[in-house]
Amino acid sequence: MLLWITLIGGLLVAAGTGVALGAALGLTGLLVLYFFSNGATSLAIDAIWSVFNSFILSAVPMFILLGEVLLRSGISEKAYSAFSPLFRKVPGGLLHTNIAVCTLFGAVSGSSLSTAAAVGSVAYPEMSKRGYDKSVVVGSLAGGGTLGLLIPPSLSFLIFGALTETSIGRLFAAGIIPGIMVGSMFMIYILIKCIRNPDLAPLDKAPSSLFETIIGFKQIWPLLVLIFSIIGSIMFGLATPTEAAGVGVVLAVFISSIWGELTFQKLVESVYQSVILFSTVGFLVLGATILAQSVSVLGVPQQILESVAESGLGTYTILLIVVLIYLMLGCFFDGLSLMIMTLPVVFPLLTGLGFDPIWIGVLITIVIEIGQVTPPVGLNLSVLTALTNNEVSLGRVAAATVPYWLIHLFAILILTLFPAIALFLPGLLF
Repeated sequence: MLLWITLIGGLLVAAGTGVALGAALGLTGLLVLYFFSNGATSLAIDAIWSVFNSFILSAVPMFILLGEVLLRSGISEKAYSAFSPLFRKVPGGLLHTNIAVCTLFGAVSGSSLSTAAAVGSVAYPEMSKRGYDKSVVVGSLAGGGTLGLLIPPSLSFLIFGALTETSIGRLFAAGIIPGIMVGSMFMIYILIKCIRNPDLAPLDKAPSSLFETIIGFKQIWPLLVLIFSIIGSIMFGLATPTEAAGVGVVLAVFISSIWGELTFQKLVESVYQSVILFSTVGFLVLGATILAQSVSVLGVPQQILESVAESGLGTYTILLIVVLIYLMLGCFFDGLSLMIMTLPVVFPLLTGLGFDPIWIGVLITIVIEIGQVTPPVGLNLSVLTALTNNEVSLGRVAAATVPYWLIHLFAILILTLFPAIALFLPGLLF
């Protein structure tokens, strides 16, 4: 009991003082090691060295840089122009384009926030001029932006794999079908909503042809080549994630300089922002590593498993409780922070109950995606509110995002009933 009071109380007190979350996690882990492991705080140093010396983790800053380079290259505008003719005559019009481009951009940025910002900055002004309902527009952008975490290459999968020693290639493969499934469900919802109320998305009456659509896609072929070369080389074992990310950065700089609008100044800005973002993520990983070491040494995951076994609760009841806890915590923490903070306990618990580690990675990624669009800390909501210059309030954005929130929950139910949806490709390729 004293251990749990120290563990939970330490986290609450440290977080309540306003210190960074990484510091709160690390300080709590050191307290636990000092008072309950005979002062064996040196174990934390060993754990930190082991994690940060991991070859897999070194891929994270490279993928962050890759996304930042493409974000500043103007490629999102080309992608939007390419997809627009494809959905011109479909009820919902450019709302479908939002989802499609978010899916495509998510495959190169690896970040939900970057995806929402990049596509939103192009889509919102254009759709506002055309008379689209502004709340519906930002709702589709907030929902579509979450696909950046699920569609590979994903920062969520990279960090999950590094912290749990799970195959990054298999995680990437596992995210493809669920990502396409969730994106398709978004489009079906938009289609039904706009059929019932056509005024939400005025149809474009300009003539279009198959030839025009094909010509439009010629604008984005370098981006498609980049995506498939990175993901394919990892999934088929031709390169490690770090090697693929390194080559991807070089190709992205080359492509963005010739085909996009990347300048030396924008490249410097990309490097600067990447360093800041990885420093934030790295500090979180450091704190979580110390906490994970402390709870592992004391056998906390095993104690939880024993308590769960004695409780008589069913496996799926426990899974439901875990999902509900994530949904609650998602109101207060951003997605990656939440995942890093909870993995030391949740991963051993779920694997101990017999769930596949790859499937767990997909599940956790989806539930932290929901946190990205859950107020008051839902980062996608705040970014899109800012992009609209507060024309659409945070409350209206949150309300418009509720259907996408529910679709994510429905996707979790489908993956729980049919786990092969996520495990089919990993099993086929490896």
